[in-house]
Amino acid sequence: MPKPAAAFQIVKDPVEFTITALVLSFVLAVVLAGANAYLALFAGMTVSASIPAAVISMAFFRLLRRNNILENNLVQTAASSGEAVAAGVCFTLPALVLLDCWTSFSYWQVALIGGVGGSLGVLFTIPLRRSLIIEEKLQFPEGIATAEVLRSAERGGVRYLVGPALAAALFKLGAEGLRFWTDPFVVARRAGNSIISFGANLSPALLAVGYIVGLNIAVLMFLGGFCNWYIAIPWYAATHPWPSVKGVDMPALDFAKRIWEEKTRYIGVGGMLLGGLWTIVKLRGSLLKGITAGLGAYKGGQENKNKIPRTEKDIPMKWVLLMIAFSVIPVFALYQLFVGRLYISLPMTIVMILAGFLFSAVAGYMAGILGSSNCPISGLTIATVLVSALLLLALMGKEAQQGAMAAILIGSVVCCAASMASDNLQDLKAGHVLGATPWKQQLMQFVGVGAGALVLAPILGVLYKAHGFAGHSSAVGKSGPFDAPQANLMAGVAKGIFTGGIPWGYVGIGVGLAAAIIALDTWLERRKSKFRAPVLAVAIGFYLPFRLSMPILIGGCLHTLVAHLRRRHAFTKEQAEDSDQRGILFASGLITGEALMGILLACAIVLSGKMDLLAILSSEKKPLPVLSETLGSWPAMLLLAAIVFWLYKTAAAKGRAERV
Repeated sequence: MPKPAAAFQIVKDPVEFTITALVLSFVLAVVLAGANAYLALFAGMTVSASIPAAVISMAFFRLLRRNNILENNLVQTAASSGEAVAAGVCFTLPALVLLDCWTSFSYWQVALIGGVGGSLGVLFTIPLRRSLIIEEKLQFPEGIATAEVLRSAERGGVRYLVGPALAAALFKLGAEGLRFWTDPFVVARRAGNSIISFGANLSPALLAVGYIVGLNIAVLMFLGGFCNWYIAIPWYAATHPWPSVKGVDMPALDFAKRIWEEKTRYIGVGGMLLGGLWTIVKLRGSLLKGITAGLGAYKGGQENKNKIPRTEKDIPMKWVLLMIAFSVIPVFALYQLFVGRLYISLPMTIVMILAGFLFSAVAGYMAGILGSSNCPISGLTIATVLVSALLLLALMGKEAQQGAMAAILIGSVVCCAASMASDNLQDLKAGHVLGATPWKQQLMQFVGVGAGALVLAPILGVLYKAHGFAGHSSAVGKSGPFDAPQANLMAGVAKGIFTGGIPWGYVGIGVGLAAAIIALDTWLERRKSKFRAPVLAVAIGFYLPFRLSMPILIGGCLHTLVAHLRRRHAFTKEQAEDSDQRGILFASGLITGEALMGILLACAIVLSGKMDLLAILSSEKKPLPVLSETLGSWPAMLLLAAIVFWLYKTAAAKGRAERV
């Protein structure tokens, strides 16, 4: 693994914050927030903006003949925050329209929820930074990749980055732009009354994530997905009637997806609920230490302040606590406006603060394991909506529409906070590796939050009026209505608490499994085993589609194979370090290329309004229909296998290459 700030010569007072960086950050945050708002409504996903923002910043400053790595780092920190706010807002607030609680997107209400929720995410991460980045030493694969991208130009390792980045970008273009092949590769067959299925996302970036996080986490994620798709789903299919559509049995793949979406996915939700609480319990010591150290650091006057290294200075804790307290006031006022009953709006506010901090910690921990792109923010939000709706059910009775609305309002603020926490800790990890000043990054995160919050309401309004939402009255007479899959899921969960339909049995199974995994991990810890079993890694495997686990597992296996080769061929310490850094740079290039192309494709979709703008083998244009139908996923499999071999040869090469 690349070493943290100690690997660099830390400048005492480097130039980080500049007016140029501030303006560029604001512009990039607005653009990336808009692009990701469209993707969130269209496909229920967003694209992590840290690496694309870093690359754009590097290119811009190079035109100005400036190459300040810490200035570039501040730009990517703020710009990626706009994308994180977009995810929090667009995954939740459209649910209020789907529930007929809203008829439009009010500018000040959307801006308030996005701004306050995102700001709370920044504030919650300040005591978490020391706990998760320094003491827990989580890997934050995308944070490391961002740091490698920024420092590659300074350390002569660009050639190990550019080739893989180009390969991954072309791979992404072929899959999602030109549509030369199908991705993911998914098959399912009926086996008696049950289902056998297999799937894999053919993604170089996920392969790179697996390589960076290593085999332990990759195996745990895989086991969670395996147990869901090869035990839970087949068992459910075998013990329940097979559904039919117009007298014809539903295809096996569609039935498996329905079981996962409506039933077994909630095992992961239950696991994340207990796993999140356990994470806070485990981190309680370092969290309290971080808070008390932050409060004590500024009590001893200027002399005491000067003793704190620049690279360890956060925003003063007293200001953090004051800003959290002041952030609660507008949220409470908003809840009171909608609910109109103090005995309901006050508990809503308390739940929002507690759940916001809890799931900010959990989201940060997950980002430390898998990166923010793969952090299941929707799963954490569902857990919040579930708990909030149960509390509201006890307070309000079965007032379905108002209760569901209140639960979504709580979940929206928590979703923004958790999304920001995931992104922010990833950026703070990059800053820790590069020797940045934490409080300056934290201020720039507020800039990104503000930029995103200011533009998301009009963007949502324009998209809603132009397209509407599928299955809702707003879609009548509109072309290409948005599916808004995450918002639909939130609306269904919130309403289901009051009308029935939540699979509580599966949530309970998830809680039980999480308890067993926690007990196993505690036993492994006492035995000082190198293999550990963090419960959230398994819960993520249950919650996310199984196809995501496959390339991550391959990457983890490849990392272990390279490490074994180093030991077998007796690499010197210097050779091993070079080998390790070449592998990390290569993996960072794969993440960079796919992320950049994802942003470019998102911009093309936003500007054109067409998801298949570049598809030359699509079913509508049909210039080569036979080739398109015949190739399937095989070209992607062969190309991904070539990338795996290329990564192996690059990382496993013996000999003292130039320092990267």
